[in-house]
Amino acid sequence: MSCDLNGFQTKKIMLLGSGELGKEVIIEAQRFGAMTVAVDRYANAPAMQVADRSHVIDMLNGDELRRVIELEAPDLVIPEIEAIATETLIELEQEGLHIVPTAKAVHLTMDREGIRRLASEELGLPTARYEFANTLDELKAAVGEIGLPCVIKPIMSSSGKGQTICRSLEDIESCWDEAISGGRGKKLRVIVEEFIHFTSEVTLLTIRSISGTSYCPPIGHIQQEGDYIESWQPHHISPSQLVEAQAIAKKITDSLGGHGLFGVELFLTANGVYFSEVSPRPHDTGMVTMVSQDLSEFALHIRAVLGYPVHEVQLMARGASRTVKAQQEGKSYHLTGIEEALAVPATQVRIFGKPETKIGRRMAVALSTGESIDIARERATTAVSKINIVHE
Repeated sequence: MSCDLNGFQTKKIMLLGSGELGKEVIIEAQRFGAMTVAVDRYANAPAMQVADRSHVIDMLNGDELRRVIELEAPDLVIPEIEAIATETLIELEQEGLHIVPTAKAVHLTMDREGIRRLASEELGLPTARYEFANTLDELKAAVGEIGLPCVIKPIMSSSGKGQTICRSLEDIESCWDEAISGGRGKKLRVIVEEFIHFTSEVTLLTIRSISGTSYCPPIGHIQQEGDYIESWQPHHISPSQLVEAQAIAKKITDSLGGHGLFGVELFLTANGVYFSEVSPRPHDTGMVTMVSQDLSEFALHIRAVLGYPVHEVQLMARGASRTVKAQQEGKSYHLTGIEEALAVPATQVRIFGKPETKIGRRMAVALSTGESIDIARERATTAVSKINIVHE
């Protein structure tokens, strides 16, 4: 515990990873009087712009990670990205540090192998068939086992980096190159997944708190090259599918443990609901909750990790989000068309304030509501079409 000048007892929260999602987490934590510390691999990351203090380190370096955590002595450590030296977090948790939701959850979900083996082999959840490969030759054998088309991904990556759909034998080598170049860390290992013919993809935000397990209404989303570009809430789902989805989400989050919000990704198919992935933190597709729910996913996450009760989530409006992505790299840029975007009815724009652009990097998001999901989606899409990234 730390104490301010007026004697008010506060929690010190350290965020590992300080992107646009982390920025919202920091803001919600400060609403409860928390002292906040943002950490990332680059300076002036979005969450650093609102945090009380910040540090720039290589979070995959265990010694550096331990040094900054021991320096700040936080009450809670909240990992916001996958690329972290999780072995160090496990050691620190054993020494008494509170990792959100748990060091086990962060470690298992950091790489696709750990979480896939837990879901399929230990918990028996329905998943796509999968194989792993450490070399190009092993990848060719794995593709032969799984069949074409198939999905090839790095063991560890974010925002869809390195993910491809392999449609022919001639594609295998380029898919291998893409996975290795797009992966994080030093692992030359990929996962090959059966291509699931789904009717839709959904994110089921699942909250574990002192009140038990609760769920947000399902969020539909569209991805391109593994990265989300659009989401909406609520997504239509049959009562039986909802029961299946919630059962899968509860089983995986119970196994991971701890308190907080989890983003559980699922496929809806003609043969039932399939588990895809889980993130032990707010989810990018969940940005829509900033306009659709009474409490956003970020507010729910902070309530849960601080040990406060979480009541049933109220859907206040039909909402949609659409991202603004950079098309080139640059360190000096500005956004135009904000006025025109905000002229779209029932629309907000959130600019992330990232210090530089990279191809495909999310730089802002439009959030819209409407009388129907179709209207909300159309508004968000129209708003984004008005925004341009101008490099100087």
